[in-house]
Amino acid sequence: MKSMYIGSGDVTALLSGIHTKTHQDLLRRFVSDEIPCYNAEASPIDALRTGAILEKRFYLTLDDTYLPQKRVESIEYDVCKSSLDFAKVINNEVVDFIELKTCFFTDFLDFQPFRYSDYDTYIEYIKKYYKNNYNQVQYQLFCSDLQEASLRFLEVKCYDDEINRERIVEPEEVMPFKIKRDESVISLIKERVKPFQLLKDFYTK
Repeated sequence: MKSMYIGSGDVTALLSGIHTKTHQDLLRRFVSDEIPCYNAEASPIDALRTGAILEKRFYLTLDDTYLPQKRVESIEYDVCKSSLDFAKVINNEVVDFIELKTCFFTDFLDFQPFRYSDYDTYIEYIKKYYKNNYNQVQYQLFCSDLQEASLRFLEVKCYDDEINRERIVEPEEVMPFKIKRDESVISLIKERVKPFQLLKDFYTK
């Protein structure tokens, strides 16, 4: 069944309580044999549409070793798959990746005190206020078998599509945070994903 996978966008639902609607919706999607399909750039939701447009503009700032939407799969649990926003690929191997998020200028301003702070200082802020993003990167680290990656926040200046399609992204408009592998979160991910792996194995092998 083609729907039997857990993607990085499913992590919040995966880690939610098993009796919550969010988790149960994930289970229903998992066995539905239907893959959700949507075009974020055509979304009526400003934040989704703007994020998709600015993602393309950000890609222009990277060197040629980065590939967009690189798919990786966990060696340990093949039910776990992830699309990396921007994967650094050398000799056909993913050696690093960037997970890009967009945020409005007020949130971006809140990041400024952490631009030059040490890891232990900013990671507590990320885990407290951007826990879902942190967990998503941990899932991607698990799937890619890497030890660290980059979570970056790009400032949204407006929701005008035409302006955003021409925007040149400057370094000071991006806030980078290195995220190290967190085995406690990954252990929880593996614990939660086991029933999904058993279902997939039963129905596809």
